[in-house]
Amino acid sequence: MKHYILFIWGVLLSTFVLGQNSKYQEFFVGTYTSEGAEGINLCKLNTETGEINLENTFTGIENPSFLRLSPNKKFLYAVSEAGDAGSFVYAYEVVNNELKFLNKQSSNGQGPCHVDVSSKGSYVAVACYGGGTTSIYPVLKNGKLMEAFITNVNSGTGPVKDRQAKPHAHSIKFSPFESLVFSADLGTDQLDIYQLNFGGLKKAEQKFVKLPPGSGPRHFDFHPNGKVIYVINELNSTVSAIRKEGNDWKVFQNISTLPKDFKGESYCADIHVSKDGKYVYGSNRGHNSIAVFEVNPTDQSLKLLETVSVEGNWPRNFGITPDGTRMLVANQRSSNITVFNIDKETGRLEFTGKEIKLPAPVCIEFL
Repeated sequence: MKHYILFIWGVLLSTFVLGQNSKYQEFFVGTYTSEGAEGINLCKLNTETGEINLENTFTGIENPSFLRLSPNKKFLYAVSEAGDAGSFVYAYEVVNNELKFLNKQSSNGQGPCHVDVSSKGSYVAVACYGGGTTSIYPVLKNGKLMEAFITNVNSGTGPVKDRQAKPHAHSIKFSPFESLVFSADLGTDQLDIYQLNFGGLKKAEQKFVKLPPGSGPRHFDFHPNGKVIYVINELNSTVSAIRKEGNDWKVFQNISTLPKDFKGESYCADIHVSKDGKYVYGSNRGHNSIAVFEVNPTDQSLKLLETVSVEGNWPRNFGITPDGTRMLVANQRSSNITVFNIDKETGRLEFTGKEIKLPAPVCIEFL
């Protein structure tokens, strides 16, 4: 009887502790050390109050501007925009919320700006803005990166001469629905498509989706139905909706991320689709807002609901908490991360009044 009581007490205590801990959501922050940051930050969000605390800072990496965790959350991969010293992608093991450096590999191009991990954690992909290249790296079971088994060198130009004189691969992502890899190239106005199979990568049967001239595709996200991709375009502040029709991907809508009466300069950055596929969010740098779109349930076209001030300057990347209730926005130039409530019924945002000051935050990755 005594052992039974102790067992029940232990279960209740464990449940209490887990309940207490569940109100916290930890996340990593990518930064620019060239703008005063020290490295990769680990922060903790109180999901009840919206308050954020800085837990730790991991140094020894230059300009870790974009981060991605492996699906099992055991490994973190970060690009390092190291300039003339050489550009790299770093691999870390996450041990008790500490980062243990594993190894690094060349990014095979200047200005690596985006990294992604395949659904099983077997591959890491990197896009280089300066070099216009994309690379795929096999991942060992211990999380270390092998040398890239393929590097694609993009070609082409666009009509915006000061931004599109050459290719600028700005993002790369593994499709969660099939063995395809997509990459947005700002310099060529294309969403490039590759086929990943048997440890190799080749151009897919449809090699790319051509986007409006001068649009400058930057980031993109997938609708949960697997048939629609939303691409946010930096240069003309729009979102292009792309649908799979038969075996081909085709643009079926281009919609502005800005209010009709806005006259200033603004450049889009990041985009995310809500888990239920009902809403799409995009960041405007210059207008300094998040554009909130409602997704038509029939054809997945977009309708702009509102643009909400980010309460900061130059919103680079932003993240939606795993439970879908809050959004964290990394404002690069005002050096703050701001917290918003998400109304799950309407998709609309409300500033909580909570923020944390951190030098040059540019990426949010939830642990």
